[in-house]
Amino acid sequence: MDFPALIQSIQASPPAQWMRTSLAAMPVVEAIHVLAGATVFGTILIVDLRLLGFPDTRRPVTRVCSEMLRLTWIAFAVSLTAGALMFAANAHTYIGNTAFRLKMLALLGAGVNMALFHGFTFRNVKSWDQNAPVPLAARIAGAMSILLWVSVIFLARWIGFTKGFDFQVPVNPHIDFQF
Repeated sequence: MDFPALIQSIQASPPAQWMRTSLAAMPVVEAIHVLAGATVFGTILIVDLRLLGFPDTRRPVTRVCSEMLRLTWIAFAVSLTAGALMFAANAHTYIGNTAFRLKMLALLGAGVNMALFHGFTFRNVKSWDQNAPVPLAARIAGAMSILLWVSVIFLARWIGFTKGFDFQVPVNPHIDFQF
């Protein structure tokens, strides 16, 4: 199956039709997506701030990670499911939206950053787990994670205010504030 046919089949699927025809589906699913995304960002931010040494290094990195990881993955799964439902409802528009594409790229970057951190830097965590300076690689991973997740949030909001490829602000828009 070629890519345009895949996008068409996603948009024609029963979940996509339900999202388009139900009056409450889109706002409820979008609210769930936003709340789950906020939970993902919040739990990751706690870990990233610990990697950056905030508020201090007394709490073990391994403990912070183990406390946050389960909630992060649950919230990520919920956010992914809700996001997939929103995408399915209008796949053609989303796939052509530059902000959407950049959001997917930022998500990929966040995933690669996490994989590199856990695959390499986290392997020797015992030497810097508690009351020790966090290695530069871990601090860079934490800073990159924050930057990438803030980008995901920014781009997610941008999707709602853009159509297609056009990021230009209209020249001399007429705004009528009369009630």
